Parts: sequence; C-alpha cells; structure tokens
Amino acid sequence: MVLQTSRRSLLKAAAGVAVLPALPSAAQASASFKHPGLLHTQADFDRIAAGVQAGAQPYKAGWEKLVANGRSRSTWKARPLETVVRGGTGQNYVQFYSDVHAAYQNALRWKISGEKAHGDAARDILNAWSGTLKAINGNADRFLAAGIYGYQFANAAELMRGYPGFNVERFQKMLLTVFYPLSDDFLVRHNGACITNYWANWDLCNMAAIMAIGLFCDDQAKFDRAVDYFKNGKGNGSIMNAVPFLHPGGLGQFQESGRDQGHTMMGVGLLGTIAEMAWNQGLDLYGYADNRIMKAAEYIAKYNLGQDVPFTTYKWGTGTKCAPREQTVVSNIARGQDRPVWELLYNHYANRRGLAVPHTKAYAERVRAEGGGGNYGPNSGGFDQLGFGTLLFTRAAAGSGGAGGLLPTGATRTLQAINFPSEGIAASGALAVLGEAAPLRIVPGLADPKGYSFIDGDGRYLRHEDYRLRFDTDDGTALFKRDATFHARPGGATGRVRLESLNYPGRFLRHRRRQLWLDKAQDTAAFRADSTFKPAAS
Repeated sequence: MVLQTSRRSLLKAAAGVAVLPALPSAAQASASFKHPGLLHTQADFDRIAAGVQAGAQPYKAGWEKLVANGRSRSTWKARPLETVVRGGTGQNYVQFYSDVHAAYQNALRWKISGEKAHGDAARDILNAWSGTLKAINGNADRFLAAGIYGYQFANAAELMRGYPGFNVERFQKMLLTVFYPLSDDFLVRHNGACITNYWANWDLCNMAAIMAIGLFCDDQAKFDRAVDYFKNGKGNGSIMNAVPFLHPGGLGQFQESGRDQGHTMMGVGLLGTIAEMAWNQGLDLYGYADNRIMKAAEYIAKYNLGQDVPFTTYKWGTGTKCAPREQTVVSNIARGQDRPVWELLYNHYANRRGLAVPHTKAYAERVRAEGGGGNYGPNSGGFDQLGFGTLLFTRAAAGSGGAGGLLPTGATRTLQAINFPSEGIAASGALAVLGEAAPLRIVPGLADPKGYSFIDGDGRYLRHEDYRLRFDTDDGTALFKRDATFHARPGGATGRVRLESLNYPGRFLRHRRRQLWLDKAQDTAAFRADSTFKPAAS
C-alpha cells in the first residue's frame, strides 16, 4: 500500500491541526510483490533507457561509466566456488564478489540496451553459482559476506527473472539455504556477542539481505522480518540505534561516526538500499521517524565535505560481557572519501519528495557520475555498494515538468492519450473523461509550486475526489488545492509525461474504460500506457 494521507487528516491540517501521515505497516505491503521490485522497477528502466537513448545528461555519463567498467563485459566468465570464505584461513571471497558485480552489471546492460549477449552473460553467471555454491564460511566476517553479497546477488537475479534459461528456482534455493540462515542467525545471536558489539553496518547488510531474499523469493514473512528489525531491532542497525542522536539543522549522528568515515558512508548507503527496496513495494522507510535516514545523510555529507558537525559522546558495550566503551569525537579517518551512495539518497529526498538536502546534494554532485564495483578501490570496500547511482536513480525534480520541461507554466496544452492518440483528457459535465482533448492551461500547483495544476476553458481545475478525476471550481480549501496539484513524471520516452497525485504519492492519473481515475502505480505495460500522456499545442 502506498503512503497516503487521509481526507480527514487533510481537513484537520486545513484547520491548523498538525497531522503526520501514518506510515503503512509491513503487513499492508503487497502480499504479491511487484517484480522487478528490489532496487529497480520497470518504470525505472523505462526512464533510464529513454534518457540513455536520447543522450541526455547525466544518463549519458552514467551509462558510459557502466560500459567502461571491466565487469560489464559480456565476455565475463564465472568462477563459481563450492565454499566461499571471508575472514581467516583460505579467504577466496574476492572471486565471489567479482562475479556478483559482473552479473549485476551485465543484467543492467541487458535491461537498458536489450543486448542479448549481456543478458546471456548475467544468466550464465547466476546459474553457475546457484549450481555450485553450498556454503559461506570464515570467521565472523562470514556474516558480512552473507549480508553484503546476499542482497547484491538477489538484486542481480531479480533483473533476470523470466529470462530464457535462468534457473530462478535453483537460485531461490541457494539464497534460502546458504545466505538467509547466516543473516537471520546474526540478527538473532550476533555471533554470541553483546547485542551492541557489532557496528551498525553488520546489522544493516544482513537486514538488506533478508529483505532482498524475501522479495526475490516472494516470502512476505522475511520481508516483514527485515522491516520489523529496521523499526524495532535491538542491535545497532535498527534506525533509532543506527542514528542515535539528532542535532540542530536537520543533522543525525550516525552510530559509526566516531569510528571512521568510510563505514559511515557504507552505513547510510545500506539504509538507502533498504528504504529503496521497501519503497518499490509501497512502504516508506525513508520517511520513518521524521526522515531519520535523511538527517544521517546530511550529517555524514556535511562532515565529509570539510565542515564541522556537533558530536554527542557515544557509549556502547563490546565483547561477550558488554564491556563499556565510548567515543567522544567524530573521527577524521577516511574523511572526504568517495563512495557511490549519494545519488540514491539525493534523488529520493530532493527530487521525489521535494525536500532540501543541501549537503547530500553537494556530495552527489561531487561524486557524479557514480561508478560501481572496482571504481572505488580494488579491495572489498570498493565492492560494498552496487553503485552506478547516477545512471540508475536520477529522476526529474518533483514538478519540474518531468521529461525535459514538457509542461511549461502559463502555456495551454492538450494532454493526449498515447494509446488512443486521437483522444485526450476532456470534460463530460463535471467528470474528466477520455475524449476530444480539451485545451488546459498549465499553472504552478495550487498546493505546491513545484507541481502543476490544470485549468479548463470554464476556469475549472482538474482535481480528484474519491479517486475519480473531475473539473471543479476552486473552493479555497487546502484540501481542494492538494487534490488539484500533480507532480509531472517522465513518461518513458521523449515528449511524454505521467501525472502523480501530490497528496497520494504513488497514485497516477490514468484512464480505464475512458474514465479518468487516480490509481496506484503498477509495473505493467498496460498501466504505463494508460497513465502516459503527450502534451500537444492546442
């Protein structure tokens, strides 16, 4: 279920009563998961492919970064192992994570360009490992391997779901029998140590793995488990422990800020990964606890950009007996390093939600165009993120006109249905229908100047009421203004646009049986066609 604000809440807001929209519970997330629906959806790939094909920036630079990476070559050959070892004697995990990233990057190239050679390469890597891998071993670091590479491998496999020859059932079995037990055991027992012994990243990567495995395997209980731990877990990865202190200026101190800066970036990247996977299933963890992830990103970005940040003494317990330790200053170790975590966070908070994140924005601009595995060092830290966020997460700013300023404020346009090109948005009495398209004047959104409102020739506004689109005269209420405000989103090809409701994020204006409704987004070709319009001069 998509985050929504009830009409009653909006009426309270109009009356001056502060109302925070209720977050959907994990149980309200779709019991039948959307696919693809981990870090990326089909709507994402429609947007990305359109940008790449048009040579638009920064998609072009992001695509070139992906293509230039050696693990993106279709000639990559898997080197599967029966036992992966991370930590201690016999380490061989470098061989594993190289193949994980090669599978993901070739899958991306296939999804975006349609080149079969890359689809075949990704499929063959995934099949080779699911047919060989039996165990992950090593010292405590084996839990890191299960968590980091578990969520990454599941994301690669999700992109290949349905690809000819990909053995999805065998891959699911591998995730459930090799990766999940380790990740689950870590969150339950923490390797027999004090609950706070391990840094936030250890919890976070295993939470990400459990969520990704649950989604890929259509296992609601596992998805719910990850969400519950995010909100209520006792370890350092749950959101209130991962960001234990808030400071003025919208800054949230991260649990590892006194340790070093490389791990703070890894941590906020994992928080974004978890939130994005949940978001793609209709659950908003980005906004949980008053945008706590955003505040952590701003704190980490500000300090690593060379500015001062406040620091509250952090105390925790270590070992098996919770021996007390404390940190009194923010660490300058690895300060100012680059990791490909910023585009995901920036594009959600600034462009999806329209929030001010100046430090996150500055870091995203500094790292742009983000690379991926191997672009940030040859060791394991350079493979902690899947990366390529500039290519994958760039999106138009809320209300910016979506695909390249297609909705010029002050202009009059008709909005033509792409699958009924002779018809468009029209009025039948007070109801909005599909018919001979009516000229609509485009003005800044009544409730948000970053959005848009549409006025017909009789001075009525296009608005929704009980999810039905209609044309009504502005009655001056806050509710009406929100109902009549839409954010423009890219329509998957040049010159096309989709209209998302301001007060029901995730619901788009679409036609069905020539009536116009506000419906929850679906990753289907039919829904995308029914909800995409082409602005045309009237």
